[in-house]
Amino acid sequence: MSVVTKIADFRVKSDDELSTDLGELKREQFNLRFQAATNQLEKASRVREVRRDIARIKTLQSERAASAAEQTERASASAAK
Repeated sequence: MSVVTKIADFRVKSDDELSTDLGELKREQFNLRFQAATNQLEKASRVREVRRDIARIKTLQSERAASAAEQTERASASAAK
């Protein structure tokens, strides 16, 4: 799956779905870390994929929070006029 496809898939998800996915990815990252420590890791590249997916979700969440804050600022500014 390409990066653009992953980002597009994340963008259509709701905030709750993103939070759920983030929790699952963090759990997977934890398990992968233990597998690496005990030399049982089968696919070392999966660690990198999971880390980047976590970053993609966090970036999307912060973008949404920033746009929501901007919209509330605009609404309060227009209401004050």
